[in-house]
Amino acid sequence: MQYTALARKWRPQRFDECVGQQHVLQGLMHALDNNKLHHAYLFTGTRGVGKTTIARIVAKGLNCETGITSKPCGTCSACQEISAGRFPDLIEIDAASRTRVEDTREILDNVQYAPTRGRFKVYLIDEVHMLSTHSFNALLKTLEEPPEHVKFLLATTDPHKLPITVLSRCLQFHLRILDEPLISERLHFISQQENVSAVPEALSLLARAAKGSMRDALSLMDQALAYGGGAIEYDPVRTMLGAADRGDIYQLLQYLIQHNSQAVFSLVETLAGQAVQFVDVLTELSRFIVQVALKQQLPQHEPTEFDSTEVANCAAQLSPEQVQLYYEILVRGGKDIHLAPDVATGFTMIMLRLLAFQPSDVKPVATQPVQSAPKVAPPQSKQPKQSTPPPPKPIPAPTQPSLGTDASWLEICNVLPLAGMVKQFALNTELVSRTDGKWILRMQQQHAGVINDRLIKQLEMALKQYFNQAIQLSVEEGQTQQTTPAQHKQQAREDKQKATEQAMLNDPHVQYIQQNMGAELDLSSVKPHDEPNG
Repeated sequence: MQYTALARKWRPQRFDECVGQQHVLQGLMHALDNNKLHHAYLFTGTRGVGKTTIARIVAKGLNCETGITSKPCGTCSACQEISAGRFPDLIEIDAASRTRVEDTREILDNVQYAPTRGRFKVYLIDEVHMLSTHSFNALLKTLEEPPEHVKFLLATTDPHKLPITVLSRCLQFHLRILDEPLISERLHFISQQENVSAVPEALSLLARAAKGSMRDALSLMDQALAYGGGAIEYDPVRTMLGAADRGDIYQLLQYLIQHNSQAVFSLVETLAGQAVQFVDVLTELSRFIVQVALKQQLPQHEPTEFDSTEVANCAAQLSPEQVQLYYEILVRGGKDIHLAPDVATGFTMIMLRLLAFQPSDVKPVATQPVQSAPKVAPPQSKQPKQSTPPPPKPIPAPTQPSLGTDASWLEICNVLPLAGMVKQFALNTELVSRTDGKWILRMQQQHAGVINDRLIKQLEMALKQYFNQAIQLSVEEGQTQQTTPAQHKQQAREDKQKATEQAMLNDPHVQYIQQNMGAELDLSSVKPHDEPNG
């Protein structure tokens, strides 16, 4: 007997055989059961998610000899002929090959005639977005008010290319991509019905590679059967798809954590020799990192796709900042890898980025890693220390006073963690006294308009936190007797500016240019090296 591809052999013939898409099926089933039928339906979604299949089942429900129903019998002549593709009143049109307006008019000329065998004449137009503008214009009037015996079923992968006038005349149903567990479960069912030996891990690989398309999954299953000689095993399927082993993904991440550059690129060469798709490696690394991040935030989280011990191990070895940086580099690298001279070069550069960059505020993780299984345990490094030293710990603000009781107000302002208005407020005052926890500041009258309780409270709180003691702060108006911190800083800037200008004037090269070329030095352009240029 002639072999039938699995995608054709296992195409659903009834609504209850469909996998997923319940949000679409429920609406269609209620419409058929209650005879509340629209004249035009539009099915949208990516390839292989069931648009044409569902449309054909709707055609069966409309023309089944048992009556309009959401459960066509499948045994009457109408159901069998629709399944075989030879029912005269189901007109399937491939809009990709019939885009001319003449083709559309030819179809519309036959709309007025009653159906030959069935209850309704059903027009199933696939890839309807490929029709020309003139074809859409010719279709509009009929699509809006077709005869009672005509139903339009439109299918497209790109609804954004349809005119809004067409969209407004149809009931639109968007079919979502299928989840990997749904596809894997369906493949497992089919393998049992076909008496095929299939490893669940291999079926999961096929489901993942299908990227939400059931038709693609069945086509890959056909390919895996041919490649594996009638059986679906993990290693042959992984080789066929160019997918990396989960153990290699964990091992690669371990080498990155250890900053073991030699081991990283040795493993990359091994993966290249196995013809692994590096884009898929990036995807798997990103998925693994997401599970690590979830494990850090939700300790009770148990990953379903990856080994829980491996995830817990990495969660203990990495800080949350490192996890976020790894994910950012991997995701951005996946977008940019095709801009590289070749994919292998782009992947190598991404690995170098992961080895080179660390968050600036990362802290060492004290948690000990969980013991992992021997088959994926990373080899012990020969060196007792990491090749790259951990970044320094951020210096916390002191909680005890580090200044003496005779410290000037300028010294105090320089160490207080102030910013914005409260900082400027403090810099423009002088310290009058600080006895028994009572601090008195004075501000000149020309600046006294900014004095308010909010700024005083903020400055008082900063002093309390720094000196770790109760402080009562008050601010008075009046002529300052000492140089305020702001005046001191301004004087320092002016002195530095004068010194810089004098250094330029004394520079022998500048003097040579002035004397021999008639040049003039624009002092307004001279700035100290640590200040921005005008």
